[in-house]
Order: sequence, then C-alpha cells, then structure tokens
Amino acid sequence: MTPVPEEQVREEIDPPLDVTIAGAGLVGQVLALALSGASGVTLRQRLVDAAPAGRAPADLRTYAIAAGTRRMLEELGIWRHIADKAERCSEMRISDSRLAEVVRPVFLTIAGDAHMDDAYLADLAYEAFDPDDIDGEMSGDWPEGEPFAHFVDGRDLQAAVAAACEDAGVRIEHGFSVRGVETDTYGVRIGAETFSSRLLVGADGAKSAVRKASGIRTIGWSYRQAAIITIIRHEVPHEGAAIQHFLPGGPFAILPLPGNRSGIVWTEPEDRAQRFAALSPEAFAEELAQRAGPEISDIEVIEAPRVYPLELGLARAFVAPRIALVGDAAHRLHPLAGLGLNLGLRDVAALTQVVVEAARRGEDIGSLAVLERYQRWRRFDTVQVAAATEAINRLFSNDVGPLRMLRDIGLGLVDRMVPLKKMIVAEAAGTTGDAPRLLRGEPV
Repeated sequence: MTPVPEEQVREEIDPPLDVTIAGAGLVGQVLALALSGASGVTLRQRLVDAAPAGRAPADLRTYAIAAGTRRMLEELGIWRHIADKAERCSEMRISDSRLAEVVRPVFLTIAGDAHMDDAYLADLAYEAFDPDDIDGEMSGDWPEGEPFAHFVDGRDLQAAVAAACEDAGVRIEHGFSVRGVETDTYGVRIGAETFSSRLLVGADGAKSAVRKASGIRTIGWSYRQAAIITIIRHEVPHEGAAIQHFLPGGPFAILPLPGNRSGIVWTEPEDRAQRFAALSPEAFAEELAQRAGPEISDIEVIEAPRVYPLELGLARAFVAPRIALVGDAAHRLHPLAGLGLNLGLRDVAALTQVVVEAARRGEDIGSLAVLERYQRWRRFDTVQVAAATEAINRLFSNDVGPLRMLRDIGLGLVDRMVPLKKMIVAEAAGTTGDAPRLLRGEPV
C-alpha cells in the first residue's frame, strides 16, 4: 500500500475555516470586520445568525461611544458612516435626589479631553490626593480635542456597521441555529454541520447558544429592575451635556443626540416599569418629565417606550477549547455606566489582536493556550466593572437618609479633586493602560 504523503493527510484533516462567528449583532459584525481587515494574514471566516434575514429589530437604545471605541470604529471604516449623526459629550452631570424635589443639585460633573498618555496619568495619580490641588475648574487647563465620549442612536449605529460590512464584503448567513457543538484535536463542528472551524466565537447575546452548548456556566441574578428606553425631543438645547439622576427607583439617564433630541434610560422596579410603559402617551410623557427635572422642558416623546429587564450575568470562563465568548455572551451588566457595548467591543479588539498575532506566528488559533491570552486580558477588567456597577446601583437605588447624605458628600469631594476627575475621564475614554491596538486607533 502506497503511503499517503503527510501534506495530503494534513489537507484532508485540517478544517476548511479558521473562524466561525455565531451571532451577527453589532459585536459579531464588528468582529468579522476586524478579522477580515487584519494585515499579513488571511483568516477564512463565516458569520452566521439564527434570525431570518430582515428580522433584526430596530435598536432604539442610545449608546455612549467611548473615545477608544470611536477610534476603533474609525480604524474599521465604521465611523465615517455615522460621524455626522453622533453627538459629542461635553460633560456628564450627576445628581442624587428624591422625585418630589424641585431643585436637583449637581454633585459631580465629569468633563474633559480623552487624550492623555500613561506618564501624564502617573503624575495625576500622584497629584490626585494632594490637598493643595483639590479646588479648581476641571476643564480649564485641558486643550480642546477628542471628547471622552459620543452618543449615537442605535439605529444609526446599526446602519453604519452594516454599511462598513458591505464595503468590506462581510456577509451574514441567516437562519443558522447552534444546536450543540463538537470539538476535536483540529476543529469545532456545530451540530450536524459538515464544516468545522479552528475557532468558534459566541457573539450570540445573553442567552448564548454557543455558551450553553460548550458547557460554560454563568453566575448572576436579576436586578428586579427594568430599563424603559425611549427618545425625546425638547425645547431647551442640551449642548452635549448628559445627565444622570440617581432617584430612589433607579438611575434616570438623559443622553444627548443631534437635533435637540435625547435618549432616555429610565430604571424602575420591573413591575412599575411595565406599568409606566403601558400608560397613554400623555400620561407617560408627564411621568417622564417629572423625572427629567426642570432643566428639560417641553418634552415630546418621539419613540414609543420599550422595556428591557435588567440582570447581571457573567460567564465563569470566557473561553473553552476552540471556543471564545464576546459581548453579552460573556457578560451582561447594569446599563447605568453606559459601558455594555464598549465592553463588548473591547472584547472584540482584544480577541482580534490575540488571534491575528497567533496566526502570524503559525499557532493554532483555537488552542486553549492561545485563547487563555484573550481571557487573561479581558475577564479581570470585566469583573471589576461588574462589581463597580453592582455597588453603585445598590448604593444609589434607595432613599435611606443617612446613606444619601454620605454618598452626596462623597460625590462632592470627588467633584473638587481635579486630578482624580481627569483620571476618571481617561478611564471612561478607554484609551489608557494595556488597551488593544484597535482601541488606540492602530491597525492590527
């Protein structure tokens, strides 16, 4: 019997694809776009989604796009499709009050430029607790430049990502459900499909079929709260200022959009949220105006409200052999920090860099040794953010008098510590520390 050459054996065994991405939401599409645009390596990929073509719902949420995320979207050719539809964030005003209070004092204002290098941040860390440098205006010594965040309408973002994918030739295969996965030495196969890939990425949301099929468990709980999402138009110009009212029922965010519009993220206990959303348009607008406060007048609700139940969900692992999780498949957090999409796209930036660099070195991109690099990069950061948002939500979603006094004093102290506020801005921008290249606006 004539032996088969080793090269031929490898060709028959090797999977025909490098990456399969399950889930074609914003995170999945951006990952496909990032991998397709990597230089020095060609990765054969497939982007699949369970939903039929044309069935994706319009996304009414208003997204806070951190400066690092914006740089990434610009590098991937997405930002040019949405730049003229994004609102620069001039500042974030934070108040803590009861619903009946007519005057809502602002305890903390966050503003500033996104550009700071690590050496400057080290100086700020030293200065942040210098008692001689507590008072002063935060933005007075900052050069005008890139804001730490922009706000965009979710529908505009959906259209921009789709346009960039069309430009790059990224296609979606619809009606593809994940029903079990099977891994071996060389690849991972989905259900009864005959094709396999070196790597399967679960970008398929909070109820990820990839995560369940791979046996990765989660930890989390319901907040017993829900977010009411809508968009309003108002007479008083917002001038790019975002407002976060901490009310006993939960955070109430007013996020600026172009055209004197604002996105609303209104958190209430779940049963109350459903009742508010079911009110007549006039009654709903009245309840909303009461929470928005006197600085936002003559409100017109221009989109019917939608209700999203809120929960914390963290995957116990972000990777398994030949499987990686990104976005809501890996973590689902409270929306009060506005970081959900930014965290998902940070996952994309990190995973893209890990996979592309491994492919250039000739490594098996689906091996656990490679994927652990991604997990080490992203999981600790995500757990930190989850713990912080959990603590903030519990601290502020109540009307306990002594606790209110202590937290308001704390906010006021932070507001007076200029260097500390600059550090907060830099962290919110997402451009500091060991940020992946895409978040720095650099190609992979």
